[in-house]
Amino acid sequence: MQRRILGALAATFVGAAMLAAGVSAAEAAAPAPAPAAAPATVKAANFTAIVALSNCSGSVVRVPGAADSDPAMVLTNGHCLETGEPRAGEVITNRSSSRTFTLLNSSGSEIGSLRATTMLYGTMTDTDAALYKLSSTYAQIKQQYNTTALELVLDRPTSGGTLHVVSGYWKRIYTCQLDGFAYRIREADWTWKDSLRYTSQCNVIGGTSGSPAIDDASGKVIGVNNTINESGQRCTLNNPCEVDEQGQVTVHRQIGYAQQIYPLAHCIAPGTVLDLNRQGCTVPRG
Repeated sequence: MQRRILGALAATFVGAAMLAAGVSAAEAAAPAPAPAAAPATVKAANFTAIVALSNCSGSVVRVPGAADSDPAMVLTNGHCLETGEPRAGEVITNRSSSRTFTLLNSSGSEIGSLRATTMLYGTMTDTDAALYKLSSTYAQIKQQYNTTALELVLDRPTSGGTLHVVSGYWKRIYTCQLDGFAYRIREADWTWKDSLRYTSQCNVIGGTSGSPAIDDASGKVIGVNNTINESGQRCTLNNPCEVDEQGQVTVHRQIGYAQQIYPLAHCIAPGTVLDLNRQGCTVPRG
């Protein structure tokens, strides 16, 4: 859980991270016999709809079918809440909030500030996610900043695809593959279910917490980045472990994870209303 922003870390990484925001294209060679297959390419990800928090990253998001007149939302981690980390088993809903978020443009420049009215949902139980409702609508953000929100998926993704983890805090983009799913992730007091596992290229650092994990093929958000095993320790803070159905524990040093977002996306009703009784809404209720 990359929640600690240390002074030494900031001094070491901030200059390099600002320069590392570009993403290289990956090509797959066509077979030698004709007809040759078209090379597979990775799209150039950017910072559109990405926000920076005081301690984390986030993104302006919407659910499929949301109206332009609906209040917009910001997605980040539960452990990034301004009120501190929720306890294991704690779920926070519909709490008043005036938190501000720094909005970036496609190149990563700061272009404005967005303000929350409500912290719709936040937890670190089963998942590590938080959704804020903003004072601005999607239409207002589009008109003022020429920014279109990222769309959340409503279905469980499949492994093997390319994804981009886009950090507003560091203004840095990581690109890797979705390596698979971890039945359970355990880190200190918290346990998360059916987490997304990255390949090693997404070697995320402190401050990237809350970044959207964006599917390259669709451009949609499939998860929210939240942790990496930093030093190879077993199930400790900043050193998550995987636990399978039989209880077997596995440690993958320097491998990062994101939490799936589709169960929470199903909980958002028209008008940006949290409705935990909606079909497909399977997040904890506390």
